[in-house]
Amino acid sequence: MPSDGSVVISTTRMNRILEVDVERRIAWVEPGVINLELTRHLAGTGLHFAPDPSSQSACTIGGNVGTNAGGPHCLLYGVTSVHVAAVEVVLPDGDVVVLGEEEGDAVGYDLRGAFVGGEGTLGIATRIAVRLTPDPPDVRTMLLDFMTIEEAADTVSAVIAAGMVPSALELMDQQVVQAVEPFANAGYSLDAAAVLIVELDGLPAGVAQEAEAVELLALQNGARSVRVAADEEERARIWKGRKAAFGAIATIKPAYYLHDTVIPRTRLAEVISGVNAIAERHGLIGMNVFHAGDGNLHPLLVFDDREPGIMDHVYAAGEEIVRLSLEVGGVLSGEHGIGLEKRRFMPLLFSPEDLAAQRLLRDAFDPEGVSNPDKVLPDGPSCGEIQDLPEVPEGTWV
Repeated sequence: MPSDGSVVISTTRMNRILEVDVERRIAWVEPGVINLELTRHLAGTGLHFAPDPSSQSACTIGGNVGTNAGGPHCLLYGVTSVHVAAVEVVLPDGDVVVLGEEEGDAVGYDLRGAFVGGEGTLGIATRIAVRLTPDPPDVRTMLLDFMTIEEAADTVSAVIAAGMVPSALELMDQQVVQAVEPFANAGYSLDAAAVLIVELDGLPAGVAQEAEAVELLALQNGARSVRVAADEEERARIWKGRKAAFGAIATIKPAYYLHDTVIPRTRLAEVISGVNAIAERHGLIGMNVFHAGDGNLHPLLVFDDREPGIMDHVYAAGEEIVRLSLEVGGVLSGEHGIGLEKRRFMPLLFSPEDLAAQRLLRDAFDPEGVSNPDKVLPDGPSCGEIQDLPEVPEGTWV
């Protein structure tokens, strides 16, 4: 290890943890640092990096910044933007600037906030100052199972309506459960229509009180069983199933297409039913695993890409899911971003004036359009009409 305490893995991949200030709860990292590696590096300090995408063993903090990624525990702790204090950025003209401040808030416009979630369209991050979160004094992980997905969705709404904000509220439907349980051995009920993971953290007395309240609400809404993890090993198994869900889908079909819309919590059951109907109508397998607490859906369309003409059905079903989500008051993305694929849907959510304002912000950073061009905003002088879907590179959906 270098004398300055930094962790050097590979200088060419920009994946060094440059500095950790435990007292100030700030770490400077390069964008290629793997999300989970930062929390592992912090072991023993009493701190961790709160954003925890399910892909945290592979995704990078730079990627998290690019899409303003979330994760199961972002229900309580907030998505990536909450945990980024400052970003060193190479602007499209070559200038290097720091957006934000390590402590407090920067004076003037929140350019840091504009950059986080900008998907690389405003410049390139080269160093990131992230805020570190204290480890909670007590954690309680609960596993609830239901005979209908409506009961699970109603429980989610009831918990939030009761004034509680768990650190995580994650829902998996039966098909996902049956795919992941053989791998995770988490004790998921294979005959349940849905399982709900509820995690609470904080001071022990408060956690115990909230756990009792969650159990009561769950039983009132039809929960068949409520199990509390007895120890850290059992808690890890419960989470292993959730975090391995996407990988486990490969045991069913070789490819999947994933969406990332957000809908009002009160419409969860209705939309999930609609998603399943859309998948069935197109001859696809529909599977659902998502951040139920904030209504961030991750519907999976599972298929075999070797079947002739199957991609036409996949893209058509994907568009129907997006439109259904927007019709109930939802938005296009919670954490995966817009990129190339969903930019044509932007006029469904934003007015021409909204899109023009976003274009002005982008042009202020990048007047020549050289920074990650063709992403996020639709083409055209008014950006007001739905564009044709651009060709997505092979493998994007797997």
